[in-house]
Amino acid sequence: MITPKEMFLKEMNEEAQVTQKMLERIPEEKFGWKPHQKSMSLIELSNHIAELPSWVEMILTTSELDFSKQPYEPNDASTVKDLIDFFEDCLDRGKHKLTQSDEKELMNSWTLRDGEIIFNSAKKWEFIRHTFCQITHHRAQLGVYLRMLDVPIPSSYGGSADDQSF
Repeated sequence: MITPKEMFLKEMNEEAQVTQKMLERIPEEKFGWKPHQKSMSLIELSNHIAELPSWVEMILTTSELDFSKQPYEPNDASTVKDLIDFFEDCLDRGKHKLTQSDEKELMNSWTLRDGEIIFNSAKKWEFIRHTFCQITHHRAQLGVYLRMLDVPIPSSYGGSADDQSF
């Protein structure tokens, strides 16, 4: 029987393949592009997607993330290669910490907050699951950005209109 930790590792590996294909398609000359004034730029969104696997490490090594004590500092990739290297580092760190973790650790509580404002408090396994959902959510946003820029979309869970290989 597969353990929760093994299930998370399997999913991280599978999702990483799809994420890397998407990140590789980003046109550097469009890094600053936004589909709307309220949207993140292409590079801001891409950096956030690339960093999310490292949240697994953070969740497993801390009891909370408090933005009032740890202001968000985004990565500043200036090339697609920098972005891919950053993603691979974040993925390696997340997978390593998950591999080294004790299954019991997944049952401990973790909190996401900004000072007194608590956004969510749940079990660590729930936040890891939520992190994976965030990767998928933001990767879908990236797909819309790429489509709007007329960049071919790679296959993910099946073929795409541009790529029937999977």
